[in-house]
Amino acid sequence: MSLAPGDDRPAMPPVRLPSEAELAREALAAPLLSRAVWLARWVGEGTPVGAGGELLAPALSEAVHELGLTGTPDGEAEVVEAWNFAVDTGLVSITETGDLPAGGTGQARSLVEHEDHPAVGVATADEELARLVDGAPEDILDLWADGLDAVLSDVATPSFEELLGEVEGLEGLFGEDGQLAPDAIDLDALDWDPEAEAGLLDSVLGNLYVFGVTDQDGQAASLLPLPMIAAATLLPEEMEELTDEAFEDVSALVVRLDEQFRVLADTGLLEYHPMDDSVVGGDEENDEDDESAEGLQDIGDEDLDDPSRYGQVRLTPLGFYGVRRRMREVGLDVPLVGELADAPAGALLDALTERPPSAVTEEAELWLAGREPVAAAEELLAAARGADPAGPGRRLGCQLTLALLDASAEPALRAVLDDAELGGLARVWLAERGAADVPPPSEELVFWLTIDTLAAQLGTGAEEDDLPELRELVTGLVDQHSEFFDRAWRTDHPATADVLEAVGRMHPDRQLAKQARKAAFKARSRG
Repeated sequence: MSLAPGDDRPAMPPVRLPSEAELAREALAAPLLSRAVWLARWVGEGTPVGAGGELLAPALSEAVHELGLTGTPDGEAEVVEAWNFAVDTGLVSITETGDLPAGGTGQARSLVEHEDHPAVGVATADEELARLVDGAPEDILDLWADGLDAVLSDVATPSFEELLGEVEGLEGLFGEDGQLAPDAIDLDALDWDPEAEAGLLDSVLGNLYVFGVTDQDGQAASLLPLPMIAAATLLPEEMEELTDEAFEDVSALVVRLDEQFRVLADTGLLEYHPMDDSVVGGDEENDEDDESAEGLQDIGDEDLDDPSRYGQVRLTPLGFYGVRRRMREVGLDVPLVGELADAPAGALLDALTERPPSAVTEEAELWLAGREPVAAAEELLAAARGADPAGPGRRLGCQLTLALLDASAEPALRAVLDDAELGGLARVWLAERGAADVPPPSEELVFWLTIDTLAAQLGTGAEEDDLPELRELVTGLVDQHSEFFDRAWRTDHPATADVLEAVGRMHPDRQLAKQARKAAFKARSRG
């Protein structure tokens, strides 16, 4: 699942999101942003920083203490990550200067005078901090999303140590002063493609999004095993047996995702239960340097019964918002449950043809809410007309939406009884509600509605082999009418020939399938 634009695939399933106010509160409560806000307030009028804008050692120690992270194994690392987040989002600004202003804080002055910690810049709280405190939920989410982009970029980039590991022989990399020599490493020669790495992580997030939405109407109901996400990202759907090479690739990605998700969890993007340490690294007594994927290969089938040992993950509601936002930025269609409530009827009907059955009823109910029944029915019926290829799908969506209205909408349906395209579905609606004085349909209308209904089913985008209900419907229609094909090919519907060809492919009886193909030929000749 790639987030790259232009992919030939159906639209994403619709997701249900909380209000922006709720999402903003969730963003502010995320460990990374909440610590970043604290640090932005803490820097005061000016805190000295090093050449890369990093906190100097005394200030870093103080921040660890003030944030209550003293004694935790990753306390300093968590403060550094929060500091980077504050800088990346503009909560803190860095000004390069050889000397601090005379009005600097006592803390700043003492650090500048400390020879072991040369300060070459000053960090101050920026205007983004005030905007975050007083801003609207949209402002908070914009800032959070900017920080998320930076974190995703960071976790997709190998560390300097990992890059050095790609270099054979370290001689000549460092000068006499112990600093890395300029141009010592040819980054182009390394086996690292930044765009591919970022794309891989985006693909993982895309799969988390799809699996999460389809797991429960709009939100993930359960944690997903890391091996499942890795396999879905790397392996083609048609692969029936996992090769040794594929297993190694999946194992390596599982280990990499474990490291990345530990960092991303603090952004509020996802909930993550890390991989069991016993899964990775093999036997400590034999080889403390045994690396990542090798340890996974020693796991037996009995261990697979406990997927939690391999890490489990799911997107949070804020995570669905963040991934959806990234998808929209690259032009993907990522529908939101309820976004059609104020749309015209035509937009609703067009969208319903792309929505899974579980979402169609809810979208239709939200659209009908607040609308007067007769006016809503009239708008739907008007939008359902059309001889274009999408027409049958719109009429099917119209039927499904009209089915949610009670008898108070009857005048709108009676008004189209003589309409060639809408008269059939109007009669069905009225008959289902026991309406009186409904004129019987003509034979032409019956066959037109039959062809239209089959065309709508065939236009859902699903493969014919995946539509057992349609196959049963086709078989039943043909079996009930001995002269079905002789009458059907004469039906004045733009999809008649296509439908009969599909019947020829789907009907299990070879003789009847042949008759369907002949009828399709006659329909095309007639046209």
